[in-house]
Amino acid sequence: MTHAAKPLPPRRLSVAPMLDWTDRHCRYFHRLLAPHAWLYTEMVTTGALQYGDVERHLRFHGEEHPVALQLGGSDPAALAHAAKLGEAWGYDEINLNCGCPSERVQNGAFGACLMAEPELVRDGCRAMRDVVSIPVTVKHRIGIDRIEDYSFVRDFVGTVAEAGVTTFIVHARNAWLKGLSPKENREIPPLRYEFAHRLKQEFPEFEILVNGGLASTEQIEVQLKHVDGVMIGREAYQNPWALTEWERALFAPEWAPSREHVIAALVSYCEREKAQGTTVRAIVRHVLGLANGLPGARGFRRLLSDPQRLRADDPQLLWEAWACVSTSPTDATTD
Repeated sequence: MTHAAKPLPPRRLSVAPMLDWTDRHCRYFHRLLAPHAWLYTEMVTTGALQYGDVERHLRFHGEEHPVALQLGGSDPAALAHAAKLGEAWGYDEINLNCGCPSERVQNGAFGACLMAEPELVRDGCRAMRDVVSIPVTVKHRIGIDRIEDYSFVRDFVGTVAEAGVTTFIVHARNAWLKGLSPKENREIPPLRYEFAHRLKQEFPEFEILVNGGLASTEQIEVQLKHVDGVMIGREAYQNPWALTEWERALFAPEWAPSREHVIAALVSYCEREKAQGTTVRAIVRHVLGLANGLPGARGFRRLLSDPQRLRADDPQLLWEAWACVSTSPTDATTD
Protein backbone atom coordinates (compact mmCIF):
# COMPACT_ATOMS: atom_id res chain seq x y z
CA MET A 1 0.00 0.00 0.00
CA THR A 2 1.40 3.36 -0.98
CA HIS A 3 0.17 6.90 -0.49
CA ALA A 4 0.96 10.16 -2.24
CA ALA A 5 3.57 12.14 -0.35
CA LYS A 6 3.20 15.53 -2.03
CA PRO A 7 0.40 17.82 -3.21
CA LEU A 8 -1.41 16.48 -6.26
CA PRO A 9 -1.31 18.37 -9.57
CA PRO A 10 -4.47 19.59 -11.31
CA ARG A 11 -6.11 17.17 -13.71
CA ARG A 12 -5.08 19.11 -16.80
CA LEU A 13 -3.68 15.95 -18.40
CA SER A 14 -4.55 12.32 -17.75
CA VAL A 15 -4.05 8.99 -19.47
CA ALA A 16 -7.30 7.12 -19.97
CA PRO A 17 -8.10 3.80 -18.34
CA MET A 18 -7.72 1.14 -21.05
CA LEU A 19 -8.51 -2.54 -20.57
CA ASP A 20 -5.49 -4.81 -21.12
CA TRP A 21 -3.24 -1.78 -21.50
CA THR A 22 -2.99 0.52 -18.48
CA ASP A 23 -1.73 -2.01 -15.95
CA ARG A 24 0.83 -1.03 -13.31
CA HIS A 25 3.77 -1.66 -15.66
CA CYS A 26 2.29 0.62 -18.30
CA ARG A 27 1.60 3.29 -15.69
CA TYR A 28 5.17 3.12 -14.37
CA PHE A 29 6.41 3.65 -17.94
CA HIS A 30 4.05 6.57 -18.55
CA ARG A 31 5.10 8.20 -15.29
CA LEU A 32 8.70 8.29 -16.55
CA LEU A 33 7.44 10.39 -19.47
CA ALA A 34 4.97 12.72 -17.77
CA PRO A 35 5.54 13.44 -14.05
CA HIS A 36 2.32 15.46 -13.63
CA ALA A 37 -0.21 13.45 -15.65
CA TRP A 38 -2.98 11.62 -13.79
CA LEU A 39 -2.86 7.88 -14.46
CA TYR A 40 -5.83 5.52 -14.32
CA THR A 41 -6.04 1.79 -13.74
CA GLU A 42 -7.78 -0.56 -16.06
CA MET A 43 -11.40 -0.93 -15.00
CA VAL A 44 -11.62 -3.21 -11.95
CA THR A 45 -15.04 -4.69 -11.26
CA THR A 46 -16.53 -4.66 -7.80
CA GLY A 47 -16.94 -8.43 -8.08
CA ALA A 48 -13.21 -8.87 -8.66
CA LEU A 49 -12.54 -7.05 -5.41
CA GLN A 50 -15.23 -8.94 -3.50
CA TYR A 51 -14.30 -12.42 -4.66
CA GLY A 52 -10.91 -12.19 -6.40
CA ASP A 53 -7.27 -11.49 -5.62
CA VAL A 54 -7.34 -7.97 -4.17
CA GLU A 55 -3.57 -7.56 -4.18
CA ARG A 56 -3.28 -8.54 -7.84
CA HIS A 57 -5.93 -5.99 -8.81
CA LEU A 58 -4.86 -3.09 -6.57
CA ARG A 59 -1.08 -3.30 -6.14
CA PHE A 60 0.79 -0.37 -7.67
CA HIS A 61 4.07 1.51 -7.32
CA GLY A 62 4.57 4.65 -5.28
CA GLU A 63 6.06 6.35 -8.34
CA GLU A 64 2.67 6.19 -10.08
CA HIS A 65 1.04 8.99 -8.06
CA PRO A 66 -1.25 10.64 -8.89
CA VAL A 67 -3.12 7.45 -9.76
CA ALA A 68 -6.86 6.74 -9.83
CA LEU A 69 -8.68 3.44 -9.41
CA GLN A 70 -11.45 3.00 -11.97
CA LEU A 71 -14.30 0.80 -10.78
CA GLY A 72 -16.96 -1.02 -12.75
CA GLY A 73 -20.17 -1.79 -10.90
CA SER A 74 -23.64 -0.58 -10.03
CA ASP A 75 -24.53 -1.93 -6.59
CA PRO A 76 -24.00 0.87 -4.04
CA ALA A 77 -22.85 -1.45 -1.25
CA ALA A 78 -20.37 -3.24 -3.51
CA LEU A 79 -19.07 0.08 -4.82
CA ALA A 80 -18.62 1.37 -1.29
CA HIS A 81 -16.65 -1.76 -0.35
CA ALA A 82 -14.43 -1.42 -3.43
CA ALA A 83 -13.87 2.31 -2.92
CA LYS A 84 -12.87 1.75 0.69
CA LEU A 85 -10.32 -0.82 -0.45
CA GLY A 86 -9.01 1.60 -3.07
CA GLU A 87 -8.44 4.32 -0.51
CA ALA A 88 -6.78 1.86 1.89
CA TRP A 89 -4.38 0.81 -0.86
CA GLY A 90 -3.38 4.43 -1.41
CA TYR A 91 -5.18 5.53 -4.58
CA ASP A 92 -5.71 9.25 -5.05
CA GLU A 93 -9.15 9.04 -6.67
CA ILE A 94 -11.98 6.58 -7.22
CA ASN A 95 -13.49 6.79 -10.71
CA LEU A 96 -16.76 5.12 -11.70
CA ASN A 97 -16.99 3.78 -15.25
CA CYS A 98 -20.18 4.91 -16.96
CA GLY A 99 -18.70 4.85 -20.45
CA CYS A 100 -17.67 1.33 -21.47
CA PRO A 101 -20.09 0.04 -24.14
CA SER A 102 -19.08 -3.65 -24.39
CA GLU A 103 -21.80 -6.27 -24.13
CA ARG A 104 -19.83 -8.05 -21.39
CA VAL A 105 -20.06 -4.90 -19.29
CA GLN A 106 -23.74 -4.46 -20.09
CA ASN A 107 -24.44 -7.99 -18.88
CA GLY A 108 -22.92 -6.95 -15.57
CA ALA A 109 -25.21 -3.90 -15.44
CA PHE A 110 -22.46 -1.30 -15.47
CA GLY A 111 -20.53 0.84 -17.91
CA ALA A 112 -22.30 3.07 -20.42
CA CYS A 113 -25.70 1.45 -19.85
CA LEU A 114 -25.71 3.12 -16.42
CA MET A 115 -26.29 6.45 -18.13
CA ALA A 116 -29.90 5.32 -18.49
CA GLU A 117 -30.10 5.09 -14.68
CA PRO A 118 -28.65 8.33 -13.31
CA GLU A 119 -30.34 7.87 -9.93
CA LEU A 120 -28.55 4.53 -9.49
CA VAL A 121 -25.23 6.18 -10.40
CA ARG A 122 -25.99 8.96 -7.92
CA ASP A 123 -26.71 6.44 -5.17
CA GLY A 124 -23.55 4.49 -5.93
CA CYS A 125 -21.44 7.64 -5.84
CA ARG A 126 -23.07 8.73 -2.59
CA ALA A 127 -22.31 5.34 -1.04
CA MET A 128 -18.66 5.66 -2.06
CA ARG A 129 -18.32 9.24 -0.87
CA ASP A 130 -19.78 8.25 2.48
CA VAL A 131 -16.87 5.87 3.17
CA VAL A 132 -13.83 7.56 1.58
CA SER A 133 -12.14 10.93 1.91
CA ILE A 134 -10.55 10.94 -1.57
CA PRO A 135 -12.41 12.31 -4.62
CA VAL A 136 -15.06 10.18 -6.34
CA THR A 137 -15.32 11.01 -10.05
CA VAL A 138 -17.36 9.72 -12.98
CA LYS A 139 -16.29 8.94 -16.54
CA HIS A 140 -19.21 8.85 -18.95
CA ARG A 141 -20.34 9.32 -22.55
CA ILE A 142 -22.50 12.14 -23.90
CA GLY A 143 -25.35 9.79 -24.74
CA ILE A 144 -26.33 6.20 -25.45
CA ASP A 145 -27.56 4.69 -28.69
CA ARG A 146 -29.41 7.29 -30.77
CA ILE A 147 -30.05 9.70 -27.91
CA GLU A 148 -28.25 12.76 -29.22
CA ASP A 149 -29.88 15.57 -27.27
CA TYR A 150 -27.58 17.57 -25.01
CA SER A 151 -30.25 17.56 -22.32
CA PHE A 152 -29.61 13.83 -21.75
CA VAL A 153 -26.03 14.29 -20.59
CA ARG A 154 -26.89 17.54 -18.81
CA ASP A 155 -29.56 15.80 -16.75
CA PHE A 156 -27.25 12.85 -16.08
CA VAL A 157 -24.53 15.13 -14.70
CA GLY A 158 -27.03 17.16 -12.70
CA THR A 159 -28.49 14.06 -11.07
CA VAL A 160 -25.13 12.45 -10.25
CA ALA A 161 -23.91 15.75 -8.81
CA GLU A 162 -26.58 15.43 -6.12
CA ALA A 163 -24.23 12.88 -4.52
CA GLY A 164 -21.50 15.50 -4.21
CA VAL A 165 -19.53 14.48 -7.29
CA THR A 166 -17.81 17.52 -8.80
CA THR A 167 -15.44 15.99 -11.40
CA PHE A 168 -16.81 14.55 -14.63
CA ILE A 169 -14.71 13.05 -17.42
CA VAL A 170 -16.70 13.34 -20.62
CA HIS A 171 -15.97 10.94 -23.48
CA ALA A 172 -17.45 13.16 -26.17
CA ARG A 173 -19.12 10.39 -28.20
CA ASN A 174 -22.31 8.44 -27.78
CA ALA A 175 -22.04 4.80 -26.77
CA TRP A 176 -23.99 2.54 -29.08
CA LEU A 177 -24.94 -0.41 -26.91
CA LYS A 178 -25.94 -2.65 -29.81
CA GLY A 179 -24.37 -3.12 -33.21
CA LEU A 180 -20.87 -1.72 -32.59
CA SER A 181 -17.83 -3.32 -31.00
CA PRO A 182 -15.95 -1.43 -28.26
CA LYS A 183 -13.32 -0.51 -30.85
CA GLU A 184 -15.97 0.80 -33.25
CA ASN A 185 -17.53 2.73 -30.36
CA ARG A 186 -14.27 4.64 -30.01
CA GLU A 187 -14.27 5.61 -33.68
CA ILE A 188 -17.70 5.64 -35.34
CA PRO A 189 -20.07 7.74 -33.18
CA PRO A 190 -19.25 11.37 -34.02
CA LEU A 191 -17.29 13.50 -31.58
CA ARG A 192 -19.22 16.38 -30.06
CA TYR A 193 -16.77 18.30 -27.91
CA GLU A 194 -19.28 21.11 -27.73
CA PHE A 195 -21.39 19.01 -25.32
CA ALA A 196 -18.49 18.99 -22.83
CA HIS A 197 -18.03 22.73 -23.37
CA ARG A 198 -21.71 23.34 -22.64
CA LEU A 199 -21.48 21.27 -19.46
CA LYS A 200 -18.66 23.50 -18.23
CA GLN A 201 -20.71 26.59 -19.06
CA GLU A 202 -23.78 25.25 -17.32
CA PHE A 203 -21.90 23.82 -14.32
CA PRO A 204 -18.94 26.21 -13.93
CA GLU A 205 -18.34 25.01 -10.38
CA PHE A 206 -17.57 21.47 -11.61
CA GLU A 207 -14.31 20.15 -12.97
CA ILE A 208 -14.98 18.98 -16.53
CA LEU A 209 -12.45 16.93 -18.47
CA VAL A 210 -12.87 15.92 -22.10
CA ASN A 211 -11.84 12.60 -23.67
CA GLY A 212 -12.01 11.20 -27.18
CA GLY A 213 -9.97 11.59 -30.35
CA LEU A 214 -7.35 13.98 -28.98
CA ALA A 215 -3.87 13.36 -30.41
CA SER A 216 -1.88 16.59 -30.59
CA THR A 217 -0.76 19.49 -28.45
CA GLU A 218 -2.74 21.85 -30.66
CA GLN A 219 -5.95 19.90 -30.11
CA ILE A 220 -5.32 19.78 -26.37
CA GLU A 221 -4.75 23.53 -26.17
CA VAL A 222 -8.00 24.19 -28.03
CA GLN A 223 -9.94 22.06 -25.54
CA LEU A 224 -8.33 23.70 -22.53
CA LYS A 225 -9.89 26.99 -23.59
CA HIS A 226 -13.27 25.44 -22.77
CA VAL A 227 -12.74 22.74 -20.11
CA ASP A 228 -10.47 22.05 -17.15
CA GLY A 229 -8.49 19.12 -18.51
CA VAL A 230 -8.06 16.48 -21.18
CA MET A 231 -7.81 12.71 -21.03
CA ILE A 232 -5.83 10.95 -23.77
CA GLY A 233 -6.14 7.26 -24.55
CA ARG A 234 -4.84 5.52 -27.65
CA GLU A 235 -2.41 8.24 -28.72
CA ALA A 236 -0.71 8.21 -25.33
CA TYR A 237 -0.34 4.44 -25.50
CA GLN A 238 0.65 4.02 -29.12
CA ASN A 239 2.92 7.10 -29.32
CA PRO A 240 4.03 7.46 -25.70
CA TRP A 241 6.84 9.96 -26.34
CA ALA A 242 4.09 12.52 -27.01
CA LEU A 243 3.51 12.52 -23.25
CA THR A 244 6.80 14.39 -22.84
CA GLU A 245 5.59 17.12 -25.19
CA TRP A 246 2.28 17.43 -23.36
CA GLU A 247 4.10 17.57 -20.02
CA ARG A 248 6.14 20.51 -21.32
CA ALA A 249 3.11 22.26 -22.77
CA LEU A 250 0.91 21.94 -19.69
CA PHE A 251 3.19 21.74 -16.66
CA ALA A 252 6.97 21.99 -17.00
CA PRO A 253 8.46 23.81 -20.04
CA GLU A 254 11.95 22.68 -18.97
CA TRP A 255 11.05 18.97 -19.00
CA ALA A 256 13.52 17.22 -21.33
CA PRO A 257 14.12 13.55 -20.57
CA SER A 258 16.09 11.39 -22.99
CA ARG A 259 14.90 8.09 -24.34
CA GLU A 260 18.15 6.58 -23.07
CA HIS A 261 17.23 7.69 -19.54
CA VAL A 262 13.83 6.04 -19.94
CA ILE A 263 15.41 2.80 -21.20
CA ALA A 264 17.82 2.75 -18.26
CA ALA A 265 14.96 3.25 -15.79
CA LEU A 266 12.93 0.49 -17.44
CA VAL A 267 15.85 -1.95 -17.34
CA SER A 268 16.22 -1.33 -13.61
CA TYR A 269 12.47 -1.70 -13.19
CA CYS A 270 12.48 -5.01 -15.11
CA GLU A 271 15.24 -6.33 -12.87
CA ARG A 272 13.31 -5.43 -9.72
CA GLU A 273 10.07 -6.86 -11.05
CA LYS A 274 11.73 -10.03 -12.34
CA ALA A 275 12.89 -10.76 -8.81
CA GLN A 276 9.20 -10.76 -7.82
CA GLY A 277 8.14 -13.10 -10.61
CA THR A 278 7.16 -10.64 -13.36
CA THR A 279 8.26 -11.52 -16.88
CA VAL A 280 10.11 -9.05 -19.07
CA ARG A 281 7.42 -9.62 -21.72
CA ALA A 282 4.75 -8.23 -19.37
CA ILE A 283 6.64 -4.92 -19.19
CA VAL A 284 8.17 -4.39 -22.62
CA ARG A 285 4.87 -4.98 -24.44
CA HIS A 286 3.92 -1.44 -23.37
CA VAL A 287 7.14 0.11 -24.72
CA LEU A 288 6.86 -0.77 -28.43
CA GLY A 289 5.96 2.79 -29.46
CA LEU A 290 8.83 4.51 -27.62
CA ALA A 291 10.96 4.84 -30.77
CA ASN A 292 8.16 5.80 -33.16
CA GLY A 293 9.33 8.34 -35.74
CA LEU A 294 13.00 7.53 -35.32
CA PRO A 295 15.28 5.62 -37.71
CA GLY A 296 15.41 2.02 -36.57
CA ALA A 297 12.01 2.06 -34.89
CA ARG A 298 10.89 -1.00 -36.80
CA GLY A 299 13.89 -2.97 -35.55
CA PHE A 300 13.19 -1.75 -32.00
CA ARG A 301 9.64 -3.06 -32.16
CA ARG A 302 10.66 -6.30 -33.84
CA LEU A 303 13.24 -7.19 -31.23
CA LEU A 304 10.92 -6.41 -28.30
CA SER A 305 8.27 -8.63 -29.91
CA ASP A 306 10.55 -11.56 -30.78
CA PRO A 307 9.16 -14.67 -29.00
CA GLN A 308 12.54 -16.37 -28.77
CA ARG A 309 14.24 -13.32 -27.25
CA LEU A 310 11.36 -12.79 -24.85
CA ARG A 311 11.59 -16.37 -23.63
CA ALA A 312 15.11 -15.58 -22.40
CA ASP A 313 13.49 -13.08 -19.99
CA ASP A 314 16.51 -10.77 -19.98
CA PRO A 315 15.97 -7.07 -19.07
CA GLN A 316 18.99 -6.18 -21.22
CA LEU A 317 16.79 -6.87 -24.23
CA LEU A 318 15.67 -3.25 -23.91
CA TRP A 319 19.20 -1.99 -24.50
CA GLU A 320 19.65 -4.39 -27.43
CA ALA A 321 16.42 -3.09 -28.96
CA TRP A 322 17.50 0.50 -28.38
CA ALA A 323 20.73 -0.21 -30.27
CA CYS A 324 18.57 -0.67 -33.40
CA VAL A 325 17.71 3.03 -33.03
CA SER A 326 20.90 4.53 -31.63
CA THR A 327 23.11 2.89 -34.28
CA SER A 328 20.83 3.69 -37.24
CA PRO A 329 22.12 6.26 -39.74
CA THR A 330 20.51 9.61 -38.96
CA ASP A 331 19.55 10.09 -42.59
CA ALA A 332 17.73 6.75 -42.76
CA THR A 333 14.05 6.71 -43.52
CA THR A 334 12.03 6.76 -40.32
CA ASP A 335 9.67 3.89 -39.76
